[in-house]
Amino acid sequence: MKLLPWLFLCALTGLIAQDNPSTRKVGSYPLTADSLPQSGVPKGQLLGPYEWHSRIIRGTVRRYWVYVPAQYNPEKPAGLLVFQDGQRALNPKGSLRVDQVMENLIHKKQMPVCIGLFITPGNLSEHYPEGLGMSNPDNRAQEYDVLSDDYARMLKDELIPELKKTYAITDDLERRVIGGTSSGAICAWTVAWERPDQFRKVISLIGSYTSIGYRPARGNQPMLPGGDLYPTLIRKSPIKPIRVFLQDGTNDLSNSVPNGVTPDAWSLSNEHGSWHLANLQMLSALEYANRVADQRKQAGPRYDVAHAWGDGWHSDEHGGSILPDILRWMFRDVEP
Repeated sequence: MKLLPWLFLCALTGLIAQDNPSTRKVGSYPLTADSLPQSGVPKGQLLGPYEWHSRIIRGTVRRYWVYVPAQYNPEKPAGLLVFQDGQRALNPKGSLRVDQVMENLIHKKQMPVCIGLFITPGNLSEHYPEGLGMSNPDNRAQEYDVLSDDYARMLKDELIPELKKTYAITDDLERRVIGGTSSGAICAWTVAWERPDQFRKVISLIGSYTSIGYRPARGNQPMLPGGDLYPTLIRKSPIKPIRVFLQDGTNDLSNSVPNGVTPDAWSLSNEHGSWHLANLQMLSALEYANRVADQRKQAGPRYDVAHAWGDGWHSDEHGGSILPDILRWMFRDVEP
């Protein structure tokens, strides 16, 4: 589908700024007021972190936080927004500040009242390491970058039921969104791909649709594919009822050199692939699936897809700056 007017303006602004470097540095995207505390907006509660030992992803421990908006009413089931890499998604000095965005948009009735669930990847230990801060736990790639339904089952059978013991959460899929950045983004996509009966709306920021999860065949163990298989799966599988927003930067781990920026590990491709090319392949596959289904006049769903390409590298800045608009787009047909 076409970008909505505000997203078109975001993309257009980025192009203008790229042509006028004095206006904005390459890869720099300031937050808008929707991502900052506002006077008169009632404060919700951010609870946690809590430790969680999964029975499905055995041997791991993770942390999670729960954001409860001030408007939450237990007599009216709330929507649900799940975000991976919760420690970074909630960082009050970071680029995402997802709970703050929720607070502002719920107050303005630009998204429905939602409980926020923010989850770290698992760590292979008895307790979550205290000193990790914003760093990645050691089981992240094994959970986020594999083509498996384990993570989706952990959400469905463990964490969401745990939340429902305390909060009234709707089963209405129109009021559920799952998102993440980098490997957290492909994790969110995999949940929707595997379990569209649980989540059908995906926020994918700088998504790692690359070969991180690939493992060669060894002995009796078969080859394990990585996320670079997804464009093929999308092209050759029946369409699933998924709404997805893809964001990435043209200099995101690509083979190009950022304009006026010294190449570094965050701007050049690596053994796993080219990130921006991988995101372009995802978009192409989704559009192809829709086009063929339309040409064949097939009944059934279509992928509801929008995208925004900035000029950044592997950074949350662009995604964070447009996150409020992405959430508006996700919930555009839901009454607040």
